[in-house]
Amino acid sequence: MSRAIGKTGAVRALGAMSGTSLDGVDAAVLVTDGRDILGFGETGYRGYSEAERAVLARALGRWDGAEVMAAAEVVDAAHRAVLGGFEGIDIIGFHGQTLAHAPRTRGTLQVGDGAALAAALGVPVAWDFRSADVALGGEGAPLAPFFHHACARYIGAEAPVAFLNLGGVGNVTWVDPGVAEPETEGALLAFDTGPANAPLNDLMQARRGVAFDKGGALARQGQVETGALELFLAEHYFARMPPKSLDRNDFAQMIGLVGELADADAAATLTAMCAAGVAEAMQHCPSAPSEVLVTGGGRHNPVLMEMLAAGLECPVRPVEAVGLDGDMLEAQAFAYLAVRVARGMATSCPGTTGVRASVGGGTVSLP
Repeated sequence: MSRAIGKTGAVRALGAMSGTSLDGVDAAVLVTDGRDILGFGETGYRGYSEAERAVLARALGRWDGAEVMAAAEVVDAAHRAVLGGFEGIDIIGFHGQTLAHAPRTRGTLQVGDGAALAAALGVPVAWDFRSADVALGGEGAPLAPFFHHACARYIGAEAPVAFLNLGGVGNVTWVDPGVAEPETEGALLAFDTGPANAPLNDLMQARRGVAFDKGGALARQGQVETGALELFLAEHYFARMPPKSLDRNDFAQMIGLVGELADADAAATLTAMCAAGVAEAMQHCPSAPSEVLVTGGGRHNPVLMEMLAAGLECPVRPVEAVGLDGDMLEAQAFAYLAVRVARGMATSCPGTTGVRASVGGGTVSLP
């Protein structure tokens, strides 16, 4: 059982993230007061089996029905398994699994029962982070930017810096560390850059029966089809001003654009599309960042990292170069947000999701 969180002081929070790449659940402990990062703790990971991944994949893009219920059971079981292995936790930040995201029409859907998780583990659980933002006109995503602001202060950044997360979908956070609070105007600009690993992972699964292009090995053997790349960049999404967000399958037609290409050329082209989306996104930043720090699975793809470096006008480095953990940053973000939710602090603002005013999302379920 956790101790009372209170309104001030350090909290030992445990965050979890199951991303759109459908690889598994990341879990990480963060010590924070809801404003500053005071320390990093243990981490854990629970991968999805092929059968579980198939259940989740069948539910993507659905809002209800048997597929969604089956996916929720997988998500809840996986989170109980990995989060139950931590001790001395004051609060858990439980994001769940996004299955559908259409903030301008139907809303956003993350499956996973935070109340049941709190009862099972005997720890307060903050969850349903996105609904309040969407209800107030926001995109509901991305939600890590407030944590990125804390990270920029933690690493001692003195000039604007960009955090680029390359999961299933890519998102970027431009941070001005000179602005003290994340909800203050000018502190943050955040939005989805476009598809990242999801289309390439889907291609690899369909053509090669493997989950991803390990080390960019297949893409390195191929040539980029410039015609397909130009069609991709003509999508209206890139002309929209941020904040803006995407569903995992919003660019499903990308597979069609490379459908006639050989495997290696298709992989190279999809990788180039991810990098090109990021390059387009950087044009929206209020000022050029001093560097781009890359987190998420995409940073492990050297071909993608080379394409990013070639397309951007500032240094591109994995977040490990500044002492952060790129595999756990998203999980740590939801640990951070859990404390902010419990203490009534804002979790998103106009510069991150386009919400009309700063809002504190989420609800806390007690055991």
